[in-house]
Amino acid sequence: SLPVRYLFHLRQSTLRTARYFIVYSKNLSKMKFEIKVATDTHLKYAEEVCKTIEQSAKLRGTGIAKRNINYIEQKIKSGNAVIALLKNTFIGFCYIETWEHGKYVANSGLIVAPNFRGYGLAKKIKSLVFNHARNKFPNAKIFGITTSLPVMKINSSLGYHPVTFSELPQDDAFWKTCRSCPNFDILTRNNRKICLCTGMLAPSKNQMEYDLTYLISEKKHS
Repeated sequence: SLPVRYLFHLRQSTLRTARYFIVYSKNLSKMKFEIKVATDTHLKYAEEVCKTIEQSAKLRGTGIAKRNINYIEQKIKSGNAVIALLKNTFIGFCYIETWEHGKYVANSGLIVAPNFRGYGLAKKIKSLVFNHARNKFPNAKIFGITTSLPVMKINSSLGYHPVTFSELPQDDAFWKTCRSCPNFDILTRNNRKICLCTGMLAPSKNQMEYDLTYLISEKKHS
C-alpha cells in the first residue's frame, strides 16, 4: 500500500530545462516517484500509456479519444511528453500537441495509473507539462477540452478559463483527433460548436500577467 502523504521536491540542477519532481514518502522509505520530460529511454512505456488511456475511457464511458503507440512514441521522441515513474513502473503521462503552426498548444492525454490516483500526481504532472509547453512555445495559447471535473479544476488553478469552441483551433486536423471519442457524433451534429467537453484556454507565456512558479515548490525538505 502507498503512504498517504508525500513530500515533493524539485531538483535544482535541471530547473532551466527538463525540470522534474521527485516525490519521497513521508517515512523516507526507498519508494520514490519521478515526474520529468520523457526521453527515448521511456519509449518502452508507450504501449502501457495507450492501454491505460483506453481503460480509463471505458470506465468513465465518456471522453478521452484513443491514442496509438506510434503517436505516443513520436511525442516522446520530440521531447513533447512528461512521464511519471515509480522506479521502473509507469504511473502517469501527459503530452504536448501544437496546432495552427504553433499558435495553439494543448496538453493532452493526461493519465494516472489506477493504483496511484488520489495522491495529487495528476496536478503535478499537469503543472510540469504546462510550464514545459509555455517555455517551449512561449507565443502559443494553451488550451484543452475535457469532460473531467478534476482536470477542469487543475486547469483553472493554472490560469485556464472556460471558452466557446470558436476560440479554439479551427484546424480540421485538430477536430479529427476526436473521432475515436464516443461523443464524436454529438460534436459533428452541432457543427463543432458544442459537445460534452468543456473548452478551456490559458494565455501564452508572453501574455501571462502573473507568475505561476509558486505551483512548483523549490524548497527542499528533510
